[in-house]
Amino acid sequence: MLLDLSPLSRHRDFRLVFFGQLVSAFGSFMTYVALPVQTYQLTRSSAVVGLLGAVELVPLALTALWGGALADALDRRRMLLWCEALLMLGSLALVVNALLPHPSVGVLFIVAAFHSAVNGFHSPSLTSLTPRLVPPEDLPAISTLNSLRGTVAAIAGPALAGVCIATLGLAFTFGADAATFGASLLALAAIRSMPPAKDAPPAGLASIREGVAYALRRPELVGTYVVDIVAIAFATPMAVLPALADRYGGAHAIAYLYSAISVGALLTTIFSRWTRHVVRHGAAVALGAGVWGLGIVALGFAPSLPLAVLCLVIAGAGDGVSVIFRSRIWNETIPPEIRGRMASIEQLSYMTGPLVGNVRAGFLAEALGLARSISWGGAACLAGIFLCVQLLPRFWRYREAEAGASDAGGSGGL
Repeated sequence: MLLDLSPLSRHRDFRLVFFGQLVSAFGSFMTYVALPVQTYQLTRSSAVVGLLGAVELVPLALTALWGGALADALDRRRMLLWCEALLMLGSLALVVNALLPHPSVGVLFIVAAFHSAVNGFHSPSLTSLTPRLVPPEDLPAISTLNSLRGTVAAIAGPALAGVCIATLGLAFTFGADAATFGASLLALAAIRSMPPAKDAPPAGLASIREGVAYALRRPELVGTYVVDIVAIAFATPMAVLPALADRYGGAHAIAYLYSAISVGALLTTIFSRWTRHVVRHGAAVALGAGVWGLGIVALGFAPSLPLAVLCLVIAGAGDGVSVIFRSRIWNETIPPEIRGRMASIEQLSYMTGPLVGNVRAGFLAEALGLARSISWGGAACLAGIFLCVQLLPRFWRYREAEAGASDAGGSGGL
C-alpha cells in the first residue's frame, strides 16, 4: 500500500530537482500563509484578503499560456533558473516591506501579482521538465512522488510559518522563503540542460492555439480541468482561514488550519499503491473532488479547532486522490513535444480555482458570515461536480486503457 520511492534512487537529475523543489516549496508555503496573515493584520478584512486572489489571477492569465509555449520552445532548465531568481527577488521585497514601521498593503498586492506572473512561466517549465527526467514506466510513481513533495511542504511550510510569525515575525518568515530558493537554484544548476525538441515550433500565438486545440480534442483532459476549477472555486476556504483562526485561538490555530488539508493529502499519498490498480481514472478524479466538497461542508459546522482540522484533513484526502489521478492522466497521455503548453493549461485550471475561490470566500464571509461562506461553498462544489459528470460522460467513463488510443487519435497533427 505504501508509495514507490525507487525513482529517487535510480535517477540523479530527478532526485536533484525533487529535493531542490521540496526545499523551495517549504519557503513558498510559508509566504503562502504569511502574505494573507499580514494582509488581514493590516486591514482586518477577509474581503481584502480575498482580493489577493483577484490580483494574482490577472497576471497568471496573461503569462501562463505564453509560459507553456516558451517551455516547449526554449531550454526548460534555463527558464526555471531565471524564474527562481525572480521569485527570490519578490520574497526579498516582502522582507523589506515587513521591516518598515508601517508596512504597505499595496506592496503586498504588487508582489503577489509579480509572483503570480513569474509562476506563469515557472510552473509549465517545471511540470514539462519532469517527464524528461525519467523513463515512461516510472511516470505513475513520479506522479505520486510529486504529490508527496507538495503535500509535505504544504504541511511543514504553514506549520513553520505559524511558529515563525508568532515568535520571529513576518520579516523573518518572508526571509526564510527567499533563502530556500538558493537550494532550488543550486539543484537546477547541477542537472543537464533540457533543450527543446528539434522540430519544436517557435513560441507564438500559433503555438498556443495548437496547444489549446489539442486539449479541447481530449475529453479526459477537459474533464480534469473543469472538475478541478469547479471544486476549488466553490469550496476553497483559504481566504477565511485567518478569520477562522482568530475564532479558534489566534496564531497557533493558523498553523493547524493551513496544514490540515495537506495532512489529508499526505495520508492519501503515503498509502497510494492501491491507485495503481484503479483503471477508472476519470471517475477517481470526480469522486475525490466530491470528498473534498463534503469535508468543506462539514467545516462550516465545526464548533471547535480539532473538529475543524478533522474536516480539513478529510477534504485534503479527497483532493489528494483527485490530484494523483489528474497527474496520472496528464503524464501518461500527453506527448513530450506539447507538454509545456499542456502544463500551462493545467496551471490555469489548478490556479484559477483557488484564486477565484478566495475572492468568493472572502466576500461571502463579509456578507453572510464565516460558517455560511464555507458550508454553502462546499454544497455548491458537490452540485457542480455532479453537473460536470452529467455533461462530460466520456470523462466519467475514461479508463487507463484508453490512453494509448486517445494519444494515437489526437496527436497526429503535432
